Amino acid sequence: MLDVGDLLAITDYFVLVSASNDRQLGTVAEEVQRVLAGGGRKPRRREGTKDTGWMLLDYGDVVVHAFTEEQRAYYGLERLWSDAPVVPFDPAPVGAGGDTGGADAGGADAIVRAGGE
Repeated sequence: MLDVGDLLAITDYFVLVSASNDRQLGTVAEEVQRVLAGGGRKPRRREGTKDTGWMLLDYGDVVVHAFTEEQRAYYGLERLWSDAPVVPFDPAPVGAGGDTGGADAGGADAIVRAGGE
């Protein structure tokens, strides 16, 4: 997770995630949306499809960039935003130890915490 708040006026954090293939990419994006919707958050904008290898979920203060590994290496957002501080990302779900609905929703819960919700 990158803290881009001081570098970019339109958001505070970029969350960068990778998936091995387009099917997993679609699942990652769906799971992020499902978990955050459970916390009352819905994306303001969604761009890309699993077929493009890059999906963007814009939650205002947090923008999730989900890539296939190939597209993440190609676009190199970590390199482009290398001036942004890296924020430690805690993948443990809020209230760790509880049921996550059959999926590892911890990453999405960490996004909720990063966004202050």
